Amino acid sequence: MPEIVQSSGTPPEIERYLAHLQTQRKFSPHTLDNYSRDLQQLLALMREKQVGHLTALTNVDIRRYTSQLHGRGLSPSSIARKLSAWRGFFNWLALQQTLNANPTDGVKAPKRAKSLPKALGVDDAVKLVSGVAEITEDNPVNGVCNKAMFELLYSSGLRVSELTSLDVRYMSEAGYQSQGWIDFDAAEVTVTGKGNKRRSVPVGAAAIVAIRHWLQLREGIAETIPTTDVHALFISERGRRMTARLLQTRIKAHAQALGIPADVHPHVLRHSFASHLLQSSGDLRAVQEMLGHASIASTQVYTSLDFQRLAQVYDAAHPRAKKQNKRE
Repeated sequence: MPEIVQSSGTPPEIERYLAHLQTQRKFSPHTLDNYSRDLQQLLALMREKQVGHLTALTNVDIRRYTSQLHGRGLSPSSIARKLSAWRGFFNWLALQQTLNANPTDGVKAPKRAKSLPKALGVDDAVKLVSGVAEITEDNPVNGVCNKAMFELLYSSGLRVSELTSLDVRYMSEAGYQSQGWIDFDAAEVTVTGKGNKRRSVPVGAAAIVAIRHWLQLREGIAETIPTTDVHALFISERGRRMTARLLQTRIKAHAQALGIPADVHPHVLRHSFASHLLQSSGDLRAVQEMLGHASIASTQVYTSLDFQRLAQVYDAAHPRAKKQNKRE
């Protein structure tokens, strides 16, 4: 018999499912938070329908609820994520007990408009990572840290979570193992990306210099603040590991101080890295590997960002496009 859910609290089956995602699927804390919130919404729907357990929800209930979410302005991608979380939960639950059907089967999110990733132009990207606007302010230590982070984001195309999880060096000790670290001798950074997949990406000379400069100042912070995260490569002025939120705040303020006319966030530098590298090399597979994309389809979107280069390739390569060819 399905377990009866009380009017408040998290049902044990959801707690067990989240534990399964953490221990067996190795999901990150950020992903687990998203799944937890999505499943809480499923509980809210159950209580709204006044049914005693999650398995009493029907396909019609799920369809109507997703339509309501869309009507409230929730994006198709967010609805798709929720459906994925719910579908995964019910599929897992079916392995634990008998279900008549998965209520999410056949329910699809609204079609999302195809949008291109936002990338800075080369000049703005270089200006952003090499600018010294913040270094000249009252807190030069933060400025040096920012420069090192921004240079590395653009140099290696890291995700925010990959950058903030970096350690000064690889560590493996009781209860702790590094998820990412930098190797100065090899001029590369090793990170753990989506799906718990580890990859190594080259680090450019400018980023290496900026990180070495930051490490000199980081030692001073570690000496004066006892609570400093001893492993973290990038830390705040309080000695704590850099967070995604603080990184987002800093890069946005930095871009505004430099007068860059764009809504700049850390992922913009990842998009810029991919776009500019693809423009220069044309090697889609190599860019896919450096970005850590499981599917090359995710990388191919960057080929749409540089129509000018495609036109140049066409003009240079197609025998009927060469204007200088007068032999007709």
